[in-house]
Amino acid sequence: MATDFDLVVVGAGVVGLAVAQRLARDGRSVLVLEQEAWVGQHASSRNSEVIHAGIYYAPGSLKAQLCVEGRDLLYAWCAEHGVAHRRVGKLLVAVEPEEIAAMTRLQRNAAANGVELHWLDAAQVHELEPQLRALAGLYSPLTGIVDSHALMQSFEAALQRAGGLLSCRAKVDSITPITQGLCVSGRSAGQAFSISARQVVNAAGLFAQRLQRDVTGAIQVPAVHWCQGRYFSYAGSSPFRHLVYPMPESNNAGLGVHATLDLAGQLRFGPDVRYTDELDYQVDERLRDAFVASVRRYWPQCDVARLQPAYAGVRAKLSGAGEPAMDFVLQDHTSHGVRGLVSLFGIESPGLTACLALAERVRLMLNADTN
Repeated sequence: MATDFDLVVVGAGVVGLAVAQRLARDGRSVLVLEQEAWVGQHASSRNSEVIHAGIYYAPGSLKAQLCVEGRDLLYAWCAEHGVAHRRVGKLLVAVEPEEIAAMTRLQRNAAANGVELHWLDAAQVHELEPQLRALAGLYSPLTGIVDSHALMQSFEAALQRAGGLLSCRAKVDSITPITQGLCVSGRSAGQAFSISARQVVNAAGLFAQRLQRDVTGAIQVPAVHWCQGRYFSYAGSSPFRHLVYPMPESNNAGLGVHATLDLAGQLRFGPDVRYTDELDYQVDERLRDAFVASVRRYWPQCDVARLQPAYAGVRAKLSGAGEPAMDFVLQDHTSHGVRGLVSLFGIESPGLTACLALAERVRLMLNADTN
C-alpha cells in the first residue's frame, strides 16, 4: 500500500528546511510539519547569525566536520540564491597574559580542523580595530554573517519549487511504525491528522527529545538541557568592522559575550549562558551591568547608556552546566530501533553554519536506511 509521502520532516527550523529541500530536489514527495505559526521561530532566528569557520570544535567530531563542510556549502548557496551575507572576518582576542596559552591551543585546534588563523600581535590587532584592548589576537578571514530569515525563505522556496509542502500550526504528537513505513499523528488547527510516510526526520530542535519519547518503540533518547542566551544591542554607529570574540569560557560556559554585527551594521553583544527549564525569551535590563563588565575587558570605551536589551534565544544542549561540550547526535534505526526514522539531537551552534552539510548527512542516512 502506498504512503501519503516519501518523507515527512518534523520541524521547520533552518536544519529541517535544509533537509526537506535537499530531499525534495532528489524527486521525493516531502511534507514539512511545523508546530508554530511560521518557520524558524525558535533557535534558527534567535542567534548571532554567524557563519562559523570551524575553529572551536574537537577535531574529527561531527561539529568540526559539518561546520567546515557546511561553511563552504552555505557561502555557495547564499551567492547562488541571493541570500544576504558578508564575509566580515573575526578577531579573537587575548586580554590577559594567561590567555595567550589558550589562544595558542585554539590556533592548533583550528589547524587540525583545516582552518587557518592568522596570529596578530597587539599592534596588528590595534591596526585592524583601534578601540580594542588586546595583548594578541587571531584573525579568521572565513567567518561571516548571514540573514538567517532570508536563508530559511530560500530553503522554503527551493522546497516548493521541487514540489514539497510545508504545513505550519501542525503539532506532531506521535510517530508509530506501520507495515509500509511510519504513521505521523497530531493536531492542526484543532483537527486531528494522521499521515503515512516511508521515512521521517525528527528535526524538532528544542522539542526533538520530547517527540522521540512519543515514537512507539524508540530507545536511547539523549537528555536535553535548555540554555538561554541573551543579547544587548548598541545604539549608534559601531566602532568595529569585524566580529570580536574573547577567549572561550571554561566548563562549557560558551564563547564569551562577543561583539557581532548584522548586515545593516548594527552592533550587538551576546549571548550569555543561563541554563533554564523554561522557554524564556525575555531580556532583563538588570543584566546591563554584567554585559558592560564583560565587554569592557576587550573594549574599555563601551558606553553603558547605549546598551539596550535586544532579544534572547534558547538552544538545545546535550551537556549540562559545568559538563564538557557534547557533539551533535544523529540517530537512525541502528541507535533507536525504529526503521525509517532519522533523529537529530543537540543541533546548537554551529547548526546554522552546518545546515546544508547536515542535510547531506541525513540524505545519506535515509538512503542507507532503504537498503
